[in-house]
Amino acid sequence: MPLFAYIALKNNKTIVRGKIEADDVKSAREGIKKQGLLPTKIIDETNKNASEQVIKLAKANLKPMSLNDKIEFTSTLQILTATGIPIIETLVFMENNAEAVAIRDIAYELRRNIIAGSTLAETLEKYRSIFGRVYVGLVKAGEDSGELDKTLARMLELLKKQDAIKSKVIGALVYPCFVVVLAMVVVTIMLVFVFPAFESMFDALDRELPLATQICIGLGNFMRKFWFVPIGGIFLFIWGVRKLFTTESTRKIIDRYILRIPLLSDLMRYANFSNFLAVLQVAYDAGIPVVDCLYLSNLTMDNVILKQAILSAASKVQQGIHLSIALRSTKQIPNMMLFMIATGEQSGRLGEMLYHCTTFIDRKLDDIIDKFTKLVEPALLIFIGGIVLFLALSLYMPLFAAYQQ
Repeated sequence: MPLFAYIALKNNKTIVRGKIEADDVKSAREGIKKQGLLPTKIIDETNKNASEQVIKLAKANLKPMSLNDKIEFTSTLQILTATGIPIIETLVFMENNAEAVAIRDIAYELRRNIIAGSTLAETLEKYRSIFGRVYVGLVKAGEDSGELDKTLARMLELLKKQDAIKSKVIGALVYPCFVVVLAMVVVTIMLVFVFPAFESMFDALDRELPLATQICIGLGNFMRKFWFVPIGGIFLFIWGVRKLFTTESTRKIIDRYILRIPLLSDLMRYANFSNFLAVLQVAYDAGIPVVDCLYLSNLTMDNVILKQAILSAASKVQQGIHLSIALRSTKQIPNMMLFMIATGEQSGRLGEMLYHCTTFIDRKLDDIIDKFTKLVEPALLIFIGGIVLFLALSLYMPLFAAYQQ
């Protein structure tokens, strides 16, 4: 006889899970009702593999959500939930009116699962690869505490903050990258087209060329004959850099040395702690235990060394050590951050102090980005000036020597 797993309500408030043998779904539902339960979801255990294949197929067809999509999804969900509109109707609205295809698709999947008897957090857990563990964990905490709309509002602020930090960091790096790429294009044009045009003139001088000129002419001729080698070298370089940053052993070494470079260390440290503190504050306000808050916040950190430091602190907090003492033992946390957390623990206002600490870290991050931008600009001018000077001297030194002779 087929076996059915079910989720039901007892006295219309307590969730009950169990299994029952029956000939079909209808018989299983009648058997559950005879037990005084109201079935909300019934799963045929014999066809469990088939249902899992359907779920996997649905996940495969879903498009990943960008950060802006998550912000729009969370904003709509928070506004409609706060006004008292049921979650099903909210998802139907997004399914029919959202501009992004990814939002419409995920709204349909969430609505289908919730109608089948799952909670919002349980449904999001199935699509954790799309929303992330932090998002799922905070929504679960909001549902458990009965303050889902407030948690979604905090989550929305968190997503907007992550988007702002991402924009600041990218904005600080766009100009240097653009200048470097432009310099590479100019150098390539000079080597491939300009220097070969002067080569016959240099030969007519009938004298030994300076070393810099010989290097430029040789590189130009090589690039014209074997143009595929530099292009392959660029792709190989990009692949190698990506491999270095994705391999755990090399990533750990790189992150450790990054934390030793003065300005870059501050940029990396405060960018990581800005996201960390934001999630920590939101999770703590949602009523999640401090240890779970640390593990959840640690998921937002990119630097391996800082991530390991927070995990070490979380294990010490789990053993009964105060949060500020555990964080201080890592020797990676800014002193102002430690002082504010310790003050919050002593005064019983940890949530409020975490908010102020987040504001302080954000201001420091803005100052560091401004300093980074101001220092990069003159460095780029020196870099570009050096390249132009080298190319100019390589091109004109033979001519000047000939005129002097």
